[in-house]
Formats: sequence, C-alpha cells, structure tokens
Amino acid sequence: MGGTLVAVAFLCASLSPSLLPRPWTWQGVVAGLAAVLGYGLGSAISAVLRRIFGLIPSPRARRVAWRLLLAGGAMVALSVLWFSADWQREIRLSVGMDPNIVWFIPLIALVALATFTVLLALARAVRLGTRKLIALLGRFVPVLVAKVAGLAVAGFLVAVFASDVLFAGFVEVMNNTSSLANGSTSPGVHAPASSRLSGGPGSLVSWPSLGRTGRDLIGTTPTRRQLSTFAGRPAKEPIRVYVGLDSAPTMAEQVRLAVRELERTGAFDRPVLAVMGTTGSGWVDSDGADALEYMYAGDTAMVAMQYSYLPSWLSFVVDRTKAAEAGRALVTAVEARLATLPADARPRLLAFGESLGSYFVEQGFGGDLDDLLSATDGVLLAGPPNANPIWRSVVARRDPGSPEWRPAYQGGKQVVFGQTPNDLADVGRPGLVYLQNASDPVVWWNPSLIWRKPAWLTEPSGPDVAPAMRWYPVVTFWQVVVDLTIALSVPDGHGHRYGPNLVNGWAAVAAPPDWTPADTDRLRTLIQYR
Repeated sequence: MGGTLVAVAFLCASLSPSLLPRPWTWQGVVAGLAAVLGYGLGSAISAVLRRIFGLIPSPRARRVAWRLLLAGGAMVALSVLWFSADWQREIRLSVGMDPNIVWFIPLIALVALATFTVLLALARAVRLGTRKLIALLGRFVPVLVAKVAGLAVAGFLVAVFASDVLFAGFVEVMNNTSSLANGSTSPGVHAPASSRLSGGPGSLVSWPSLGRTGRDLIGTTPTRRQLSTFAGRPAKEPIRVYVGLDSAPTMAEQVRLAVRELERTGAFDRPVLAVMGTTGSGWVDSDGADALEYMYAGDTAMVAMQYSYLPSWLSFVVDRTKAAEAGRALVTAVEARLATLPADARPRLLAFGESLGSYFVEQGFGGDLDDLLSATDGVLLAGPPNANPIWRSVVARRDPGSPEWRPAYQGGKQVVFGQTPNDLADVGRPGLVYLQNASDPVVWWNPSLIWRKPAWLTEPSGPDVAPAMRWYPVVTFWQVVVDLTIALSVPDGHGHRYGPNLVNGWAAVAAPPDWTPADTDRLRTLIQYR
C-alpha cells in the first residue's frame, strides 16, 4: 500500500511543469517512470516500518485503506492529469510558443501505465531472482550471511548488466551510428574553393577527413561578397581551420596539424584569432562563428578540432575527459605559437564555446578564471553545462542578492551573464560573457536535483520559467533529463537555443573600435533571418 501511495504522489508530481514543454508521449514516459520510482521508494519505507518498528495494520484497516487509496488516488491522478494540459500551455507561453495544443490525456495514461508495468515487471523479476539466490545460499551458510551475500551478488550483477551490457552496448551502437554519420555530408555543403579554409586548395587537411560537422562549419563560411555587403566596404576571406578526428591518428598530431594549418593560411597575421570549442561530434554553432566574421568583415581566423563521434549529451557522459584534454592541448599549442611572435604583432586571442564546447574552452585554459582572463582578449560561452569548473566557481561566489539564473559577479567588471539583448547592453568590455537561458536544462541538470532543491528554483524563477514549476525529490531530476532531449525544440532565446543573442555576446566582449549598437541590431537581423 505504501508503494502505491508514493507512486501516485510521484506520478502527480511528474505531471507538474518543468523547464520546457513536453510532447504528450514523453509526458507518459516520465509519469510511468516517476510512478515506478515512487512505488519502489514507498515499498521500501513500508518494509522498514513493518520489520523494524512493527507497524502492521489490521486486516480491516488495510481493506479500508486500500479502498480509500484506490478511489482517492484515481481521482487525484485524473484531476492532476487534467490540469497538466493547462500547465503545458503555461510553459509554452513562457518560452514564446503557441499555447494551443492537443493534450491526449487517455493516451498519456496508457503510456504511463505501460511504462510502469514494464519497469515494475523487470524490478520484480530481479527481486524474484534475488530471493531464489538467497534461498540457494541459505542451504550452505547462515540465513543472515545468505541474505547479505545474495543482495550483494544481485546488486553487483544488476550494476554490471546495466553498465557493461546495456549502457556500454548503447554507447557502442551510438558510436558506430555516429561514425557512419560522420562520413556523410549535409545537403548543399561542398568543398571550399578558398585556400583560406581547411579542406580547400593547398590545405594540409583533406576535405573527407573533416567529418560531417567539420564540413558543415567550413562549407557554410560566409563569402567575401556577403561580408562586404554587410560591412559596406571590401572584406577579406575569413580563415577557418578545422581538424577532424580522421585528419590525424592521435590527438597530439591533430593539434600539430591545426597549428601548421593556421600558419599555412596566415592566421597569425590576422587581428583576431578565435579558439572555437567543439561539442563531442565536433560541432560549432555557425551563428557564433559567422557573427564574429561579419563583425570584422572577414579579417579573422578561427580554429577548431573534433575529438569524438558521439553527440554532445552522450559525449558529456562518457567523453568529458576527452573534451578537457582536447581543449588543453589545442589552447597550449596556440599559446605556444603566439609566444614566438613579438608582443605587438600578435592577434587578439578570443575563445568561443557552446554547450560542451564551453567546457572545452574552460578546461583548455586550466579551469581557472584568472588564467582564462589573463590569456585571452575576450571569451563568449553559451549554454554552459553545470559541470563547467569556472562557471560553477563564479556562480557560487556571485554577488549577494543576485539570482543563480542571472548572477552578478564583482559588479560585472570582468564576468557578465545574460539571456536577452538588454542584459548585455551598456556592460562595458567584460573579459567573459556567459549566455544562459533560465529555461536551459543543459545549464541546470545536475544529479543533486534528486535530493536537493536548487537555488534557481528557490529564488524567484527566471523570465522564461513557468511560475508553477516546483521541485520534487527524484521527480524533478527526471523531468529535467527529459527536458535535455527537447532542449532545441523551442524558439531562440529559450531552452538550449541562443541564435542571434550570440551577436550581442560578441559585441560585449570583442566588438571592433568602430562598432555601434545599430551594427549589432543589423547583424542580429541578418543572423536571425538569413
């Protein structure tokens, strides 16, 4: 009975708002998962109360309690399920989406029931197997020893199966699938004709070795004509250097190849050189890359490298150390090459990273704020994962009274956080700008959501977070996990989409001397509607 009671409570909590609007199918899965977790927790609490404290209700009390629970639980669950449609409309309004949706309440209930049934059957199969194992061991050793040993063996086997079979198999499938995708090329993307771009004439890096995301970045570089039209003056061909995972056999050789390619293209003669942090698959947000080139009429150079085939979210789980190693290796090599130039002849060193790419950048500069600021002339990081070391340190030491979703740090002299263009207006020239949307699950996902209410929900909620969102133990964690899968399914400026706001970020940290707010508005329009 205790398991059913907590299961109903968890199911109802899972129907409450989270950061982003969910499809009805995902809502059903989340509800079923929450219910089975609640069932397990409630059953465990009931077992403790029975066996340790001897709290065993009478048969009559149990019958009455079950009737009340089944009737009351069904009414409460159906009522909350009905209200969940209004909550989803509220979330959609918060992130600038059409609130008119069809919310398939009966189908949500069926998906939730199916998910609950399957997961509960698996859990009971494990429990049955554990009991049989304990009974078998009990023939040879004392009962207490058999129980301890049986539980330990069962726990070990489940952990090994989950980690080495299910998860490892999933990672292998994803890696193979991503490797195949890495060999493909997006429609409309072609090898460049410019020698200033990796994969072009005279390049030390072959076009096929760039990988899909590398070819996307190189193959969509703005042309000199496009840059000139925007700038109103002759533009230069921008330099983009990219080294794919297949461009060299080891990371060290990738880095050496990247520096040689920078030298070949004349990157160290440009006024601006940007290190572009990549996600697991090697992706760089083209909005961030293009905005910098338009801002400087193409008189820029940028370098990026791929270190994995996996998508960003999976790479964050299994390849995070590779991101740190790649970031540090590339930054160290670029800094070493810059150190050979006269101080007055070095380009301004900028850095950009989005999502796991921001982790790449932070770790590339040693995970220390002072080192990052002293080594660079401007850094723009968007959608930083909660594990970013510099981000965590700055947010933890934010000025008193500033919320976690929009922290102020030392009055904004060196570090500024923003979500909207107004947040970045009149901020002077900080060394580091973080773009973070209050509704971005990438920023807020953390295992501690299981047991601790986060500060970003303790304080007044952010501008695009539904006011009705609440924290529930265990449940909110899984809600935000689901939000991660749909973080890009919302308009720019919400979720994990930063789009034209990257223009305002660059304008804050690295605008050229003659740049004006009107130029920022023109470039925002170009990036948003091209």
